[in-house]
Amino acid sequence: MNKKIIIKLKGANMDIDLIANGKVKWVQDKCPWSEVDGKEHKCAIKNVSLCKYFKGIEEPDKVLCSYPIKINNKSQNEK
Repeated sequence: MNKKIIIKLKGANMDIDLIANGKVKWVQDKCPWSEVDGKEHKCAIKNVSLCKYFKGIEEPDKVLCSYPIKINNKSQNEK
């Protein structure tokens, strides 16, 4: 059986956002921070910065975000 090996490499320099545009043909969720304050936030801006809520990428294209949103009057970060 072939086992898929995935290694984690640090230092990626990339642009990541959840901002819809005409070139993207797949469904995108919206940034919860942008939804709250109406500003256009980006997860990562090449050569510039990383969002303080950006926690990585999960295969194949999911952004891991720790923005403290409320779901049923509880913070998503509450246990």
